[in-house]
Amino acid sequence: MKKVLTAFFSMIILLAFSGNVFAANEEDTTAAENIIASAEKYIGTPYGGDFDCSGYVYKVFNENGIELPRSSRTQYKHGESVEKANLQKGDLVFFNTSGSGISHVGIYIGDNKFIHSSTSNGVMISKLNDPYYWGKRYVGAAKVL
Repeated sequence: MKKVLTAFFSMIILLAFSGNVFAANEEDTTAAENIIASAEKYIGTPYGGDFDCSGYVYKVFNENGIELPRSSRTQYKHGESVEKANLQKGDLVFFNTSGSGISHVGIYIGDNKFIHSSTSNGVMISKLNDPYYWGKRYVGAAKVL
């Protein structure tokens, strides 16, 4: 009888906590989709001023009630590190484009792509593993949602 009661209460506890995990995942997914929708509305906006890479990311997250530091280097330190294989929509991806550490940031949108403000084309979508440019410069990622 004691084993049956232990198993029963273990199941109740497991179900109670798993419900909260699913709710949190749904909330994270909704937040990520909102971030991506905000980010995409700026596609084509020229680079500069508020639309350098980190300013763009700062603005998009701020529109969704999430405060981030202003520079790409401090944004990199702000979140929880994420392995490239575990990237989720809404994660920040960081690059070394200057040869001196973190110098570029974008927002992962899924399907091996990220949205960012580039000096040459303004806000655009690029492939994370582009063998000609971004793939070689990838440094890491951070979860801020």
